[in-house]
Amino acid sequence: MKIRILLADDNKNIRQALISLLNQQHEIEVIGEAENGQCAVELAMKLQPDILITDISMPILNGIDATREITSHNPQIKIIALSGHHNEAFIKEMLQAGASAYVLKECLFDELLEAIETVRKNKLYLCHRIAGIIVSSYIKFLSASNKAILDTLSNAEKKLLNLIVKGKSDKQIAMEYHVNIASIEADRNDIIKKLNIPAEKELVSVAISRK
Repeated sequence: MKIRILLADDNKNIRQALISLLNQQHEIEVIGEAENGQCAVELAMKLQPDILITDISMPILNGIDATREITSHNPQIKIIALSGHHNEAFIKEMLQAGASAYVLKECLFDELLEAIETVRKNKLYLCHRIAGIIVSSYIKFLSASNKAILDTLSNAEKKLLNLIVKGKSDKQIAMEYHVNIASIEADRNDIIKKLNIPAEKELVSVAISRK
């Protein structure tokens, strides 16, 4: 069964480009498009898509308010924010409104596909650049509150953490280290355990609230 997607963006060129790319994926079907947040809400209630991919800055009703309204009526519809905003306040508001993913428009299309597959499994997805921003904010909080935790990291782990903060993907880091992705994932998990980094949604709330 194909993943049924509704797309919302006030830029017609962006909508058409994304629809073309998404419809090339055999497991995906774009069932509708909306040019503003109010239209997105109405179509979501009517078409009941599996996933809504939405911009944040839209006329009549913005993506955050549209997400809040849609998830309050049908939490089964997964929301992916596809935005040009790097601001942590937007990230936090979208996740609190009920979004399951946040992807920057400047990211590669592969990251959007990864987000679709991830939210389908009822998991949270942050594109690598956004994850880097959030982890960086959390690390600043740790530096101010408990520097001893950071000192438990080896030099190699600190180097890896720095690449994560810069928004590097596991694939990019693996290429830089000349190792396989599984090794980088294992090292990343070790760092998360050492720093006692919370689950992703809690991490976002903790990191941003400490600004």
